[in-house]
Amino acid sequence: MTGAAAMIYEASTWVLPVVFAVTLHEASHGLVAWRFGDDTAWRMGRVTANPLKHIDRFGTIVLPALLILARSPFLFGYAKPVPVDFRRLRNPRRDMVWVALAGPATNVLLAILSAALLWPAALMPGQSADWVAANLAHSIEINVVLCVFNMLPLPPLDGGRVAVGLLPVFLARPLARLERFGMAILLLLLFVLPFIGEKLGLDLNIVARIITGPSEALIRFVLAVTGQSP
Repeated sequence: MTGAAAMIYEASTWVLPVVFAVTLHEASHGLVAWRFGDDTAWRMGRVTANPLKHIDRFGTIVLPALLILARSPFLFGYAKPVPVDFRRLRNPRRDMVWVALAGPATNVLLAILSAALLWPAALMPGQSADWVAANLAHSIEINVVLCVFNMLPLPPLDGGRVAVGLLPVFLARPLARLERFGMAILLLLLFVLPFIGEKLGLDLNIVARIITGPSEALIRFVLAVTGQSP
């Protein structure tokens, strides 16, 4: 297999896992919001497994590609955030936590399903077994990383929303106000600091260090519950 063909093959084993992971992550937010009283996402057609309704050109396509090119130790992406009007939830602070947790919980379930499907995938004929197994292995990885990354306590990440819902009001309000700067902070942590660190000969990839341990532990859990060897 030539270098170009190998690159295309490798990319093909990441596309479906990323798309399914971010699509169902977002759809689950909308579904739980609808369950707790806010039908905004439902009315906008965002409670669906149709990827075209959720794909974000930067978060679903460009960002994963940049992380691959930057040889990042982890890969993740995101879809267009599902609109949730927290004021319409029956108990806004409590229900906001459940809506936020729905996305990471869905990623854990997808990782477990992917691990379970490794057994029948091995029975497929020829090279198709290797391609499907690579997709499933990458699905485990991307869903675990997406879960752990999203649980970082920084709005607009799900962990930030959970923290805002659980913390006392005097702590929750200043954290919630960080949401407008959240994406800029994430880009700084993901790209700017590691780039500066590389030039200075320092490891400034803070996000990778934070999520690596929990991600490895969650992967071991997923493999254990599905009877796979870690």
